[in-house]
Amino acid sequence: MDETPLLIVDAANVVGSRPNGWWRDRAGATARLRDSLVPLATSGVLPELPPPAEVVLVVEGAARGVPSVPGVRVVAADGSGDDAVVDLVAAAPQRRRLVVTADRELRERVAEQGAEVHGPRWLTDRDTRSRESR
Repeated sequence: MDETPLLIVDAANVVGSRPNGWWRDRAGATARLRDSLVPLATSGVLPELPPPAEVVLVVEGAARGVPSVPGVRVVAADGSGDDAVVDLVAAAPQRRRLVVTADRELRERVAEQGAEVHGPRWLTDRDTRSRESR
């Protein structure tokens, strides 16, 4: 059994949670999100997710071409990104699974399978939390 927690990020939902012009370049915004997640593989998201963690970014649509990088595995959804997230949660029942999304239906679907769910601000506000815990 893999003891490493699985952090699954719903890219479209997290990217869309910030009104920063992402709609002009979805792939670029997703690549920037991916790059911001790289440190989480080794540093976690304290205090809720101590390191190490396997970080998976689920992409769909115009962001499907965003590649994986060391520290973040990118999964391009064949169809619905939500279905891909649920499939990843279902494929790892023995692991601690954390899903980042604000999508209510997706939150319910993964919680029914035992995943912990956090909203996008849990990721985007992590720098503030880490400074406060010092």
